[in-house]
Amino acid sequence: MAISADPKALAAQARKTFLNVLLYGASNALAAVEEGARTLATQAAPPDLLLRRRDAWSDVQRLRGKWQQELSERLQRRMAGQLADSGGSSKPAGLAQRGAELSLVDDATIEHEILSSRLALAVMDQAATEFTDLRSRMTAMERRDELSSTDVLRPHTVAREVLDAWLACGLSIEAWRALQPVLHDEFGHLVVLGYHETNKWLIAHGVLPEIDLRPLIRRARDTGNPAPGVSSAVQSLAGGAASVHVHSGPGSLRHVNDETRLMTRASALLRASEQAQAVLGRLNRLVGRQVPDFEATTTHHASPQLMAAIADVEREVRQRTGSTRPDLVIPSTPVLLDELNEKKQALKRTTSSPIERATIEIVALLFQSILTEERLPASVRVWFARLQMPVLRVAIAEPDFFATIDHPARKLIDRMGACVMGFDASTAGAMGDALEKEIKRVVQVVEAYPDTGRRVFQTVLVEFEKFLEHYFTKENESSRKGVSLAQQVEQREILTIQYTIELRKMLNEVPVQDGVREFLFQIWADVLAMTAVKTGQQSEQTKAMKRAAADLIWSASAKVSREERAEVIRRLPPLLKTLRDGMASAGVPPDKQEEHIQALNNSLAAAFTAKAAAIPSERLDELMMRLETLEELLPDTEVEIDESMVVDLSGHETTGLEVVTEGGSMPSPAMVAWARGIQVGSWFKLDYRGRSEAVQLAWQGLRKQLSLFVSPTGRCILFQQHRLAAFLQAGLMVPAEEEALTVRATRSALAKLDADPSRLLN
Repeated sequence: MAISADPKALAAQARKTFLNVLLYGASNALAAVEEGARTLATQAAPPDLLLRRRDAWSDVQRLRGKWQQELSERLQRRMAGQLADSGGSSKPAGLAQRGAELSLVDDATIEHEILSSRLALAVMDQAATEFTDLRSRMTAMERRDELSSTDVLRPHTVAREVLDAWLACGLSIEAWRALQPVLHDEFGHLVVLGYHETNKWLIAHGVLPEIDLRPLIRRARDTGNPAPGVSSAVQSLAGGAASVHVHSGPGSLRHVNDETRLMTRASALLRASEQAQAVLGRLNRLVGRQVPDFEATTTHHASPQLMAAIADVEREVRQRTGSTRPDLVIPSTPVLLDELNEKKQALKRTTSSPIERATIEIVALLFQSILTEERLPASVRVWFARLQMPVLRVAIAEPDFFATIDHPARKLIDRMGACVMGFDASTAGAMGDALEKEIKRVVQVVEAYPDTGRRVFQTVLVEFEKFLEHYFTKENESSRKGVSLAQQVEQREILTIQYTIELRKMLNEVPVQDGVREFLFQIWADVLAMTAVKTGQQSEQTKAMKRAAADLIWSASAKVSREERAEVIRRLPPLLKTLRDGMASAGVPPDKQEEHIQALNNSLAAAFTAKAAAIPSERLDELMMRLETLEELLPDTEVEIDESMVVDLSGHETTGLEVVTEGGSMPSPAMVAWARGIQVGSWFKLDYRGRSEAVQLAWQGLRKQLSLFVSPTGRCILFQQHRLAAFLQAGLMVPAEEEALTVRATRSALAKLDADPSRLLN
């Protein structure tokens, strides 16, 4: 179908459709936020956090109606075109708006931009595929390379409206921070729904029913302009990867060839979603040619006879595979497939609808491929078999199961399959009972709600994701210790940066020698963080390190009287011992310790002759009090973790955690994006330190800056984001599966249908 003759009017209506979904879905989203706030307020948490959550819940209860009214008015003004693209009358302007003024940006503006950006990123984590499709359709209609940075369809624009409405109704930044996970989750769902419905509306009006981005990707040999609509990340991968080692000296041609080869492999992997969508597109075209009135975007209602027959088959399969009677044996895979094939023919006989017969055939072919997957452990294969009837029920009611890779039923099968297919025959025992029990539980929940359709699959998918996080952190013996150490590494680095920020603030107006300042910022902030991680932020050891910082500040300030100098000399030996002990606990080598101590001695000697005013005792008492309560003052902001800061903690190499600090090749932006997008539970083949073995992603840290991979034998390897991207770029980290389980099954089904299309109607 072609694009409408009036594409501008169609594009405007698409934006109104999107805003309408947000407008009418806002009530449910805000109610869910309030419910989520209530849940957070009743969960165990540190006292200060629990208090903030309860205050936030109280505020949302009190002001939810006003918040909804404010948000609705903003969306309606957007719809009427009365708000400017930049976000309208929002008080805190974005950083981009302030750039031309060449003036300092106030803290409120920065905080506003940070919070709205976090919400936008959270939305994109959930909506990436739907947004990409919508962007492609809109730019095609409007004949432009890209959406405006302030287009209402962009997540950042929506995020600003939500945050501005929150602030305008009297809710606080502190309350937003306390409820941030709930806000991200609920508004992510709402925007995904908006994109999905807008895409569906555009498809119904003939706008790009099928999207294939592959022809748009610029090859390395292409010297022309970049194709419109292609992201800079993909452009850099396709056009720049081959030049990484051009000037590396002897053997550079070999490196160029290696990088070109890797570029081709990586590019294919990064385009996996587009390729998967193309596979589904082929399936729909083939079925559309064979089956009259088949439409993958139209809801169908199954006949009562078929629904009753599906229920009977489901009950029989459940009894056949789930009985605890000793006289019954669970059938082997070949036997199970034969039985399911017989059931398929019986189901087809209950209906006269060609659409229903085709759907029964396709689902049967998909599960035939899934159940014959050799790497699927036999112990969980039976649970995948029991999903065939629930999936059939959903596929009949919601044919977009065949049209999109993001259908929750498809994603659930893919996620469970990806988590269990990395084990081979020698390591299958390492899978553990907990993972198998969770898959069993998920299937039983789906079976228990036969009429819920997409919603039950979406619910258990979210539950499965949460289980994986808990499983690798608490239950899996191979990963539990490594995750704990990785969390300590992350906590240490975050605290180091935050302690440094706060120490800088504290010393801004204090006359202290530069050498002491550098020591406090570069060394002692890390010592404080290390001690806090090891012994607790309120432990006596941590308090002793804080007192040492205060003593050092006082000792390094100007000393104008003989009594003060004598007091410095008296305090110096125990102070230096504490400084040495602290540096030793943080892993500073003895020779470096001596260098730092010598530099401090020079700074203390200079204080004896300094002409600056001494620090008043009241000011010193104030500094000590601030040091004792430092954790309460630490900024609640996300930080970038510098690679050089990932240092030894409790002897990584001897306690089961290897930190990767070298190797790989310079990653392109596309590879970094790929590294960020890897999901917990995914399997890879890792080539590191002379060993090539299967590893599974078990944990990701703040903003996915750290990633922990675990082998079935218990080897734990910690990557920082850029290093992981470098390993992916160099082919030292290769996905175990380049295609999702259901996509591979669709390819298999296509091959059989291509060979005999008539089976769709028989």
